[in-house]
Amino acid sequence: MNGLRGLAWLLAMQSLGELLSRGLNLPFPGPVIGMLLLLLALRLPVVRAPVAACANFLLSHLSLLFVPVGVGVMTHLGLLGQYGVRMLAVIVLSTWIGLVVTVLVLRAFRGSHDA
Repeated sequence: MNGLRGLAWLLAMQSLGELLSRGLNLPFPGPVIGMLLLLLALRLPVVRAPVAACANFLLSHLSLLFVPVGVGVMTHLGLLGQYGVRMLAVIVLSTWIGLVVTVLVLRAFRGSHDA
């Protein structure tokens, strides 16, 4: 029962994030706002315990969440064969760009903090 309460908290925070995002016309996606709200709510024991129970359940069944992705890849295997190398190059390049930008931003913040 505690796990269901945790799932209810997760869905409530995501829904509240969607409402805030759309209602206030914010530039952030609803799930991101919902995650920030959940982060704040996790300070409360009444939220933390049920969400922990739900998270443990979901983590124990994590492999099932990869099944739809595997089916999608198998369904579009022709496209993967046609564009696979390009997709791999884009993924690797964008990952490296993201890492470099993160390092540069952290260095800039660290440098301004030390001064």
